[in-house]
Amino acid sequence: MKKHIPMKKFSQNFLIDFNVIKEIVKFINPKSHQTLVEIGPGLAALTQPICNLIDELIVIEIDKFLLERLKKYAFYSKLIVFYQDALVFDYSKLLNKRNKLIRIFGNLPYHISTSLILCLFERINIIKDMNFMLQKEVAERLVASPGSKLYGRLSIIAQYYCNIKILLDVSPKCFKPVPKVKSTFLSLTPYTNYFPYFTYNIKVLSYITNLAFQKRRKILRHSLGKIFSEKVLIKLNINPKLRPENISILQYCQLSNYMIENNIYQKYISI
Repeated sequence: MKKHIPMKKFSQNFLIDFNVIKEIVKFINPKSHQTLVEIGPGLAALTQPICNLIDELIVIEIDKFLLERLKKYAFYSKLIVFYQDALVFDYSKLLNKRNKLIRIFGNLPYHISTSLILCLFERINIIKDMNFMLQKEVAERLVASPGSKLYGRLSIIAQYYCNIKILLDVSPKCFKPVPKVKSTFLSLTPYTNYFPYFTYNIKVLSYITNLAFQKRRKILRHSLGKIFSEKVLIKLNINPKLRPENISILQYCQLSNYMIENNIYQKYISI
């Protein structure tokens, strides 16, 4: 088969380590009755072993040359192929056709991974779980706790929606071409029965966290001062002298709910 030249604009770093591939497939644990979606099948490192275990796999790929390459594999008949950008793909149509929550996995292009995950959170009600290979720093931001330098808006929004588990750290040597960063494979499972956090509207929580972390070196009294007075912060048991990274997700939800309960949000955001 003709050699594929990785395209920089798509951040293509292909997984080539057989043992890592085997571990990832084991973590995903695909079943034939499930609706599985792979974002960026690439050179089929995960596609092929997954297809050995199930009868149908949906793949989304933006590189037409890689899609042409897929046609040469024996398992191609098991694929439902979409030549599209995963950031604008309509995932809801997959649910409508099968009436099953979808499982999404993939070795994500690092330049779109954060945007894609935030995009998928907007469709969280149709997703059973997500299993992704990410840049290690992005994975650490997703699971970061208050007080950490990596804790930020992405940590809060991600942990609001999902239980997140780091499953496997992966060396750059396991990819071709070799990336300059380390990678991590993790799972994100949306909460269903038990929700550790609550806000009336995620848009308000997103607005507050965005505002706070735009000025993460400033204390809350200053970064959120245009919305919350020092008196209100103290009333909510939030120290106005703390920086944004020292405030828990629960406390950010309190701020969000206070804005809604007191109709403050209307001055700043439409929901």
